[in-house]
Parts: sequence; C-alpha cells; structure tokens
Amino acid sequence: MVVRYLVRGAVQGVGFRWFVMREAHRLSMRGWVSNLADGSVEVVADGPAVLLADLERALTQGPTAARVSGVEKADVPHDLVIPNSFQIK
Repeated sequence: MVVRYLVRGAVQGVGFRWFVMREAHRLSMRGWVSNLADGSVEVVADGPAVLLADLERALTQGPTAARVSGVEKADVPHDLVIPNSFQIK
C-alpha cells in the first residue's frame, strides 16, 4: 500500500526528513521524504497498512525541535514509481 502524507507546521530546518528516514528504515518501508516550497514536508511511503499507521503516528510527533500542526493523508496513483529503499529528496 502506498500513501502520501503532507506534514504541516514548523517541520523544515529541524531534522524532520532525517527523522522520517530513520522511522521508515526501522519499519522497512520504501519511498521518500522531501521539503516542499510552501514549508511543508511530503512523505511517500510504501508498506503494510499496520506499519503505515505506525509511521503516521510518528509523523504527528516528529523530532523534538519540530512543531507539527497537521498531517494530511492521501492515496497515490498505482503507477507511481517507488524506489527500492527510503530516500531523502
């Protein structure tokens, strides 16, 4: 299952992408995390639903310096190419 999360708040410049990458590796997920121009962070992750729920819980907390104001979840097209590992873009 592939899901896209959009994380809003004070989430850039606080180690958020590295935090997400560590969590994704811990959960054995594929995908990526990237900063967006509007100040949010995009996370695209591929994994079992139960592990995606664990990742989503982690995204709502973030690293210590982050202040997450919201996490939006959306399905992604099935033809989206997902890398074989988890990457920071």
